[in-house]
Amino acid sequence: MRIVLALALALTGAPTMHAAEQTTGPAAQAGAKVTGHIRFDQVGFAPDEAKHAYLMTGGRPAPFTVIDAKGRPVLNGTAGRDLGAWNAAYRHVYDLDLTRLRKPGSYRITSGGLTSAEFTIAPSAALALPASKIVTFFGGQRDGGRRHANDRAAHVYDWPAFTGPDTDQIKGELTRIGGPVDVEGGWFDAGDYLKFTHILAYVDTLLWAARRDGGPVVDPRLKSEALHGLKYLDKMWDGTTRTLYIQVGVGAGNAEGTFVGDHDIWRLPETDDSSREKYIRNRPVFRAAPPGEPISPNLAGRTAAAFALAAQVEPDRKRAQSWLDKAAEIYAMAKTTDVGRLVTSLPHAFYPESVWRDDMELGGAELALAAQRLGDPRAAQWLEQAQHWATEYIAKDTGDTLNLYDVSALAHADLIRAGAPIKGALVADLKAQLEIGAARAAKDPFRAGAAYDAFDSVPHAFGLAATSRLYRSVTGDRGYDAFGTQQRGWTLGANPWGVSFVQGVGDNSISCPHYQISNLTGRPATGAVVNGPNAASLFDDGLGDHFEEMAKCPADGVDRYEQFTGRGSRFVDDVRSWQASEPADDFAAIAFYALTLMSRD
Repeated sequence: MRIVLALALALTGAPTMHAAEQTTGPAAQAGAKVTGHIRFDQVGFAPDEAKHAYLMTGGRPAPFTVIDAKGRPVLNGTAGRDLGAWNAAYRHVYDLDLTRLRKPGSYRITSGGLTSAEFTIAPSAALALPASKIVTFFGGQRDGGRRHANDRAAHVYDWPAFTGPDTDQIKGELTRIGGPVDVEGGWFDAGDYLKFTHILAYVDTLLWAARRDGGPVVDPRLKSEALHGLKYLDKMWDGTTRTLYIQVGVGAGNAEGTFVGDHDIWRLPETDDSSREKYIRNRPVFRAAPPGEPISPNLAGRTAAAFALAAQVEPDRKRAQSWLDKAAEIYAMAKTTDVGRLVTSLPHAFYPESVWRDDMELGGAELALAAQRLGDPRAAQWLEQAQHWATEYIAKDTGDTLNLYDVSALAHADLIRAGAPIKGALVADLKAQLEIGAARAAKDPFRAGAAYDAFDSVPHAFGLAATSRLYRSVTGDRGYDAFGTQQRGWTLGANPWGVSFVQGVGDNSISCPHYQISNLTGRPATGAVVNGPNAASLFDDGLGDHFEEMAKCPADGVDRYEQFTGRGSRFVDDVRSWQASEPADDFAAIAFYALTLMSRD
């Protein structure tokens, strides 16, 4: 496959635009001036894949011509059908189909007096470049060394009480119950410096899956990054006492004002070890359950999956077997009866996961694959367990798509690879997940398969892109390839805001993430993947004040994307807009996995 490295820039008056050939559609006005904006994937398209851009305008389109690097016309056409209104100012969005443009080279598009920026058709391995930038982001997220060295001897505390169900404000004091334990390392969770086993296990699982599935184009730094995550998970699991630690740090202080939390201070992580604030300097650690007691099945399943995936690719068979044994030990600790509310974070409202059978299916599938590779006789046992949880998931838990809270797509694909006899049911559910996104996309002017008026739109879109390739890998059916490509495109510029939600990827990527390290150092958070648009109502009360230490970004305070608010959603590129512009490890991990799979097309 080959990739078009494209620039997606907004069009108003003289700025650039892209358009596409379509033999049917609205009557184009020859010689008419076009105003509006063209949105498309800023990373590009493959010669053999469907290529779509979107013209959002208040009027009608004009004919267009694609010219090559020497200015010679290579394609003429008109815009496709009107896909509907975005908002009152942009009452029309036209489909621009560039699929017939296949020849490698550099091109521009002219239409209605406008000339686009240049885009280039290049080999598919070009997708490895944005993927490698995400690896760079994980390197910047690393904790340990000069950052939180005090975590090497941290104390364990009982779960805190909170002042309400939807707040992270703590009621009263923390109660120390154990320690010290070594919890140094891992990655910061997001723009803050907390660490969660629930998140990190998901992230490390996807990194190991990318190393297994990515082929020769995978960034060589990936192995080191995945090992960094696994080393931390190894610290979180105490096999001697059978204790899983789930969190380092607290988000907020207490109502009495006797201590503060991570979210109360804007600073660099290197300063924490000498902080005057006690729980910033010496961060508390919390466990999933008392020693030896069963642990929440979502945690057991996904943590076991990370170790088992590592065992699938580790060349040293002795080390691989030790990781498999550790995965088995954790998996066996899962509490699968009288489960109650799942354990994710403190407070639970940070990460309100409610589905766990997919995690158990994933853990069992990865254990089975690792055991098959190593000749471990337990493979059949884990395959049977994974099938059981897959069947239970399909019967009781469907309705979401691949993201932090639902890993069934990867679990289904790997269970099929492990030889599960229920392949038909697994394929059907993979298809059903894709159809959830496809049905939503069919009604959306920009063909978005994720809900963009809620949290996690960008990771859901990347999850759908990844699922399209997982589905193809186990069926050979390319029927959802174009849909998957559209979802990748939506995250990288083919959206109403014309923004790539991965910093440093594309010509117009997010520039003011809610991210302390880049804000205070002035260095871009290259490879950071942000939440993206969210419910417009979340911004009704404004963005709030800046921390005293916070550098204003944008410097002039102007919301350049306000005019594109529509269909109940809004995106704000501002350092204060945690609702839209905060990066997170789980966002980055699924983006990395999707781009890695697509780089092999």
